[in-house]
Amino acid sequence: MLRASAVHTWRSSLQFRTVAITVVLSGLAVMVIGTYMSAVIGGNLFTARRDQVEAEHARATLLAQDYFSNALAADDATRVDFDTLSVGVQDRILSSTTSPGSTGSALLRVPGQSTQFVMPSTQSRGFDVSLLSRELREVVREDTGRVYLQSVTLPSGEPGLVAGSLVSVPSAGNYEFYLVFDLADAQETLDSVQQTLIIGLASLVLLIGAVTWIVVRLVVAPVRLAAAASERLAAGQLEERIPERGEDVIATLARSFNGMADSLQQKITRLAEVSRMQQRFVSDVSHELRTPLTTIRLAGDVLYDQRDAFPPTTARTAELLHTQVERFELLLADLLEISRYDAGAVELELEPTNLVRLVEDAVESMEPLATERGSELTVVAPGGHFDAEVDPRRIRRILRNLLGNAIEHGEGKPIEVTVDSTSSVIALTVRDHGIGMTPEQLERVFDRFWRADPSRTRTIGGTGLGLAISQEDAALHGGTLDAWSELGEGTCFRLVLPREHGGEVGESPLGLPPAAAGDNGVEDAHD
Repeated sequence: MLRASAVHTWRSSLQFRTVAITVVLSGLAVMVIGTYMSAVIGGNLFTARRDQVEAEHARATLLAQDYFSNALAADDATRVDFDTLSVGVQDRILSSTTSPGSTGSALLRVPGQSTQFVMPSTQSRGFDVSLLSRELREVVREDTGRVYLQSVTLPSGEPGLVAGSLVSVPSAGNYEFYLVFDLADAQETLDSVQQTLIIGLASLVLLIGAVTWIVVRLVVAPVRLAAAASERLAAGQLEERIPERGEDVIATLARSFNGMADSLQQKITRLAEVSRMQQRFVSDVSHELRTPLTTIRLAGDVLYDQRDAFPPTTARTAELLHTQVERFELLLADLLEISRYDAGAVELELEPTNLVRLVEDAVESMEPLATERGSELTVVAPGGHFDAEVDPRRIRRILRNLLGNAIEHGEGKPIEVTVDSTSSVIALTVRDHGIGMTPEQLERVFDRFWRADPSRTRTIGGTGLGLAISQEDAALHGGTLDAWSELGEGTCFRLVLPREHGGEVGESPLGLPPAAAGDNGVEDAHD
């Protein structure tokens, strides 16, 4: 839930996205800078401490060398207590060490020597011989006159340095001289510096984020205002405008938007007026044509009824007149219906209706025409909630339009009408297996006065408005009318309606196209 909310905020908020990106990038940059500064400061602290240790050990080495030389020069070597001598030199060295952190020392006899006297190896308390690596001891024994250093971790866990050199004891040979220094003070200094860096750089990132938030808010607020105004303008509030302040880019955007809104309002108002005039013209013409058409129809019916007494040419003329007058009446009726939809003056006459019975009645009325064209009509009703609150006249008109279209283009092949439903939705499909349509034709199938093949001879009449009116009827019920078609496979129209007027159209119980009746094992409800 939290992740979905964060993703939604990221996608919907330009301000949040900009601040987040700025903070992340700033954090990465600050992290790199802080790491570099910490490394440099740590390196400088270590270098300074190392130089101090090296100088301190060199001084201690000279002190020890002088101590041994003076002690053995003043007395005969045979009378010198080498045990006391080794302990004394360590005490003198440790007491004279000025470098902080000195924790111990050791004098270790270099193995493999043959000398007159032997001074035992000694080490101060707390000195751990295991801190000395083999490599360090080997380089110290080479007696190059240098001080060698090695970084170690003390038993306490603190970092340390071991400094080693070679000391020569007269009459007793060479000895490895080591001092151990605790670097805890340098580590504490580095930790304090790093903590200060972390707090300072984190505060800097937060400050950058806050400044970015304020700046972006100042920039985004006018854009958000423009977006809200655009939405209201798109919703039909043509008087919506953006306040114009200043002469910056945002003010230019506001002026451009307002100019666009003014132009759009003028054009929409002009187009709406033209549309009303066209609707009024179609409605008036349709009404005005009804009176002369009625007269022509009466005269044509008289001529049509007496056509057997006329010469063949005249009789054929009377038949053509009768057919075209009927088609003209259908065209006028469809034009009046379309004009009512355009004017928003259509009302439903709802009543509980069993759609299976309605489908059977429509199929029965179209069967003679289907038989004449060689198509067999089949009704498939798997069962379900078939009662719905609809306007039966309009649903019957949709069915007649769909059946007529299927018969016209079905090329004499079977036509299936399938009805199925759920507790909230009822659906029916009309499927033919005729010539089908291309995807481009399918996109225009519900356009007014459009025909897939204008050169094709129509034998059922039609005005080119049937499917457009059917789609309007479906939308008026709160439903949908969809189409599927493939060349050589046929066409399928699907009507989906809510069982209760005003209800939501959920998932359709029928696919597009529906499965064949044999696929689900149901028997035809009407044959």
